[in-house]
Amino acid sequence: MISGSITALVTPFKNGKVDDKAFQDFVAWQIEQGTHGLVPCGTTGEASTLTVKEHIRVIELCVEAADQRVPVIAGIGSNNTLTGTKLALKAQKAGADAGLSVAPYYNKPGQEGMYHHFKTIADAVDMPIVIYNIPGRSIVDISVETMGRLAQHKNYIGVKDATSDISRVSEYKKACGDDFIQLSGDDPTALGHRAHGGHGCISVASNVAPARCAKFHDLCTQGEFAKARIHHEALDRLFKDLFLEASPAPTKYAMSLLGKMTPEVRSPIMECSDETKKAVEAAMRHAGINI
Repeated sequence: MISGSITALVTPFKNGKVDDKAFQDFVAWQIEQGTHGLVPCGTTGEASTLTVKEHIRVIELCVEAADQRVPVIAGIGSNNTLTGTKLALKAQKAGADAGLSVAPYYNKPGQEGMYHHFKTIADAVDMPIVIYNIPGRSIVDISVETMGRLAQHKNYIGVKDATSDISRVSEYKKACGDDFIQLSGDDPTALGHRAHGGHGCISVASNVAPARCAKFHDLCTQGEFAKARIHHEALDRLFKDLFLEASPAPTKYAMSLLGKMTPEVRSPIMECSDETKKAVEAAMRHAGINI
């Protein structure tokens, strides 16, 4: 089952191009550090600024480097149903274990429009898919009722919920069943989400602190929430300070301090300010990361 600490991977750039070697080395390091799953080409991976060719190449690189050691949940999100379907087909061909499909952003479809969007994508492939509900970016919120309808499709296996509404965990269980995988999309609320019965988190912070994030989720899985809280508190500043400026600029700066990649991002994202750099450095030290 997809669960635990799942990293929403950043995409390394060098001189304007995807740095293939840095990315695959980064994937290998994540697995060595205990990460339970990988998400290439999500929002944190700057998917919106990748060409389709780059998008598919990054998925292929991740699948190759992971070598079936952990699940690869490929970002296939689009606000265009046709494009989302094509990305799903290409991700399946690339060997991804599952897809991650976001609610259509900007268009502001109704519940029936979202149901049709997701059903069309799932009907086109033979691959498990996780639904990504993030009203803060997409503007639209997939209702619990719509999620329940989608959960009846054989290819929809779970949700990445970034509503920060912990009550959704119980509501989704009633609507979608106990086997429907529930992943938090917010590091700061991951502890509460897991305590309510969630299965893990698609995490930004685990780019920077993979071992500690993995340990945190291992403890949650074991029901050791008091011990897990110690790790949560150590990571709390990192959870928040990685979003002081547009993501993933602070995360990429942190990764550059660890020697994993350059801090380069693509426009309209800009590299972070000196003030944010200092905050990120302090947050890393607070989490016990040597820099």
